[in-house]
Amino acid sequence: MSTPSDADYPLPAFHFCVTFSEKSDEDAAFKEVSGIGAQIETESYSEGGENRFVYELPKAVKHPKLVLKRGIAENSSPLVQWCKSVLENGLNEAITPKLIHVMLLDADGQAVRQWSFDDAYPVNWEVESFNATKNEVAIEKIELAYGHCQREL
Repeated sequence: MSTPSDADYPLPAFHFCVTFSEKSDEDAAFKEVSGIGAQIETESYSEGGENRFVYELPKAVKHPKLVLKRGIAENSSPLVQWCKSVLENGLNEAITPKLIHVMLLDADGQAVRQWSFDDAYPVNWEVESFNATKNEVAIEKIELAYGHCQREL
């Protein structure tokens, strides 16, 4: 694995990969990944008798949804089957969360940055619009909620 000092800066954002907790990730090729980040929620507090200041007190860390976009996959895809089982069963069955890794790769295909998303599960699946006047690939978008995000490299 490359060390960050070996990487040329700035790193290109087009060479990345996504892996799931399964052994086989053949259908984990995506055209776009977004939603990597964290934010601390705050509560505004005005001190009594002091009107010039408003304090922002920290509450909790929240994460945006991890959004994955790719060409529409076949129905037999393990990722499609997992999304269908979670989103179409109406919580009649237990949700099986997965560990997801998003890796930014160097020219040799080695990870130079990596983020892991624990206990991820799909919360939204949609197909982007079809347009007869454009020559584009049909895209599906999968949004995932997760318990914790950590940058590992």
